[in-house]
Amino acid sequence: MNIRSAWLLDSTSGEGGQSRIDTRLAPLGTMAPTGALTSRDGVIPGSPTGQFTLHGLWVFGDTAGMSAKVAPGRAIVQAADSAGAYPVYIPEYAGITFADGDPMNARVDLVVLRIYDNDQDASNQTTAVLEIVQGAPAAKPSAPATPSGAIALAEVTVPAGASAGNGGISWDSAVKDRRRATVAVGGIIPRGWGLNFDGGYPGQYRDTGTGLERWDGSAWKPYPERPVWQDYTPVWGQITAGLPPLKLGNGKLEGRYIKDGPVVHFRAKLTIGSTTDWGGPDRNGNWYLSLPVPPARNSTGSYRARIGDNTGGYFHGACEISASVAPGVARNWSTTDRNGRPSGDWGDADDPMPPLGNHPTIANWYEVWGTYEVVA
Repeated sequence: MNIRSAWLLDSTSGEGGQSRIDTRLAPLGTMAPTGALTSRDGVIPGSPTGQFTLHGLWVFGDTAGMSAKVAPGRAIVQAADSAGAYPVYIPEYAGITFADGDPMNARVDLVVLRIYDNDQDASNQTTAVLEIVQGAPAAKPSAPATPSGAIALAEVTVPAGASAGNGGISWDSAVKDRRRATVAVGGIIPRGWGLNFDGGYPGQYRDTGTGLERWDGSAWKPYPERPVWQDYTPVWGQITAGLPPLKLGNGKLEGRYIKDGPVVHFRAKLTIGSTTDWGGPDRNGNWYLSLPVPPARNSTGSYRARIGDNTGGYFHGACEISASVAPGVARNWSTTDRNGRPSGDWGDADDPMPPLGNHPTIANWYEVWGTYEVVA
């Protein structure tokens, strides 16, 4: 089995130490760090056509029986902190054979790429090998733990009683890919086995398979970070000067918005309460509700209102999203007459009819909403 590692055998070993081709094929350089002296171990990504994230060191079976193959590929194996990381490559397809199944129960074996370094582990050998770590047979079997100085490549379920003589292992369903990817420091880590790992430093990126995430020092966050809807309390005011101030009393102001780059979507609502003082008849002051983020320019939004009692009704129209009034407001609430034509009055105070704050069953409210441009 031709498995090679750089910086493992020295020049005085019986195998001649590291060759020039070892140096060219082994993944050398500083890999994604997991600590001051440790690296993220895993398989180097890439495929001949660019179709797959991980092509190297794929475990598969293409004939019936108990033998499988491991595809050529490159990897980094992180041993103990003091031992460092070992660059490994397999230049050709390698065969592995599983022991026959237990007579009574299935088991899950673990295929690993493992480093033995006598100088570090007193194993009496210095080599890189493919190993099958045999699991314990059980009614509900699980894979064994990955040994120190090794990376997991695949879990393989060996059915009870399986052997080469009776068909062996069903390769289409028995293999569970355990490879994970590693890249050079600063690189984006591709999606591989599992996402349950911490980043090595703030500013590190990984690909989840559906998007990018950035490590912020304590957690992975979507990148770019997606905006979320949030609450805000709009200000209720009036454009016309010289009128009595508006008093909310036990009324209610509420709003929601989301800012996505240079665009804001918002909704703001005024509910009239029993102690709300809007000034009385003929006090139409061109009401407004403030915006959550100052707009870059004037534009148009939507407006509706529910005012009056059962003989009243709903009124729909438009509003101006105004950058002319600081800090940016939704004003000029327009309504329509029964014939559908715009009325000549703004929809506030007693136009088109006075709001009721003390009706026992019908809440009276005004609402504006829309989308507008902001300075990003």
